[in-house]
Amino acid sequence: MPLVTFNDILPQARAEKRAVAAFNVANLETVLSVFKAAEALKAPVIIQVYQRLFKDERASLIAAMVKRLASESDIPIALHLDHGESLEQLRAAIAIGYTSVMIDGSKLSFAENIALSAEAARISHDAGVTLEAEIGHVPFGDGAIELSTAAEAEAFVAKTGVDALAISIGTVHGFYKQAPVLDIGRAREIGEKVGIPLVLHGGTGVPEDQLRLAISSGVAKINIATELQSLFLKRVAAELAACGDTFKPVDLCIKPVEADVQAYVRAKIRSLS
Repeated sequence: MPLVTFNDILPQARAEKRAVAAFNVANLETVLSVFKAAEALKAPVIIQVYQRLFKDERASLIAAMVKRLASESDIPIALHLDHGESLEQLRAAIAIGYTSVMIDGSKLSFAENIALSAEAARISHDAGVTLEAEIGHVPFGDGAIELSTAAEAEAFVAKTGVDALAISIGTVHGFYKQAPVLDIGRAREIGEKVGIPLVLHGGTGVPEDQLRLAISSGVAKINIATELQSLFLKRVAAELAACGDTFKPVDLCIKPVEADVQAYVRAKIRSLS
């Protein structure tokens, strides 16, 4: 089936108190692993590409692969630009077939973020594409967390018309040095004020019970990047180490890696459903 937008999968997920997993991919092997896992479960999935990969041909080649796989499947797949850094980048993603895009104005002032996101929503909707934006700030590593508020969320959605809203309730991007504790009360307050699907960035390493509470509060998309890509790299390293000085063709070396990544993706999808 053709690729879908967020509006085809996320509102229903929120209504049913479940979340769609969004996996950051970077090459053929991670694309295939995510696709095959979702296909096996007949589950909707979001395949997303970080903005850095739009600075060369990778984002375009990944789009071609995902569109080909989707055309031969009956599961809903959205192809998403993650953390878009400019309107020009959004336009480029839309031009090569991405069905959803994110504009990340979370480092701007609240007023500037509204202005940027409103224009991004106009561009996206004119092209039939959905838009995700972010309020508060989910940092990378040890950066300062800026928590979102219900009042900001309500005003932001009303003034921008975004389709999905990433909120900051205590997560960070990357691995945690200590177990995260999500502000579920804050998530619940935001969910009561905002009717559109909420998004949780920094899903790597968050305990399942906390994810379930976030989902019950209106989170319908959970991003998984670091954990998946770290697993891929560690398994590749293990396969290379096992080979030693013995040559093994790339495809044969990668097969067991893909199998482990697929198992991980299946487990993650099940845990959010």
